[in-house]
Amino acid sequence: MTRVLIVDDEPALARALAVVFRANRYEAQVATTGAAAVQAVTDWHPDAVVLDLGLPDLDGMDVLRAIRSWSSLPIVVLSARQTSDDKVEALDAGADDYVTKPFGTDELLARIRAAVRRRPAEEDPPVVRAEAFTVDLALRRVTLASGETVRLTPTEWHLLELLTRNVGKIVGRRELLQELRGPNLDAETHYLRVYMAQLRRKLEPDPARPRHLITEAGVGYRLQP
Repeated sequence: MTRVLIVDDEPALARALAVVFRANRYEAQVATTGAAAVQAVTDWHPDAVVLDLGLPDLDGMDVLRAIRSWSSLPIVVLSARQTSDDKVEALDAGADDYVTKPFGTDELLARIRAAVRRRPAEEDPPVVRAEAFTVDLALRRVTLASGETVRLTPTEWHLLELLTRNVGKIVGRRELLQELRGPNLDAETHYLRVYMAQLRRKLEPDPARPRHLITEAGVGYRLQP
């Protein structure tokens, strides 16, 4: 299912949009502030965002720029601002499309479908088999050598996914933190140490002497099969 994050400070409208998307076989989540929207992008990893520009805490343009600074996911602006200057500014800042209020839900659904289709197709997700565990990105599943399926939190999974897509390569701490925590928290390395320790406890036979989730001192981390 395609995941859509709806960002709007009108709760009734946001809930109504969520109902419409779910009825059309989307997963939908609502954020009513800019801060909550940025956090939801980093934690929930939606496939597309519907973004209102008139938010109570941050201007929607700032939210757009913040998300676009580290993510290429499709963003469709949904706003009462109707001037050409507003539309040009949003599109130049990285919006994929711009829909003005009032709007038809069929049109909005079509714009979302088009934006998602235009996103570059990724290669088939890899399956990485280490001695102690197997990561299947397509199935979003991790199994131990014993055959037991491992339950991971969304953040643990995203960290493991980033390392799996770069298997055998060092992934820098700054890059990992920007993906996990957002662009303004890339210096908070203690969070990264906590997440990695949690992963090792679940996946490594001896978490104190990891064989697969390797620390590259002062640089980052590496998944070694």
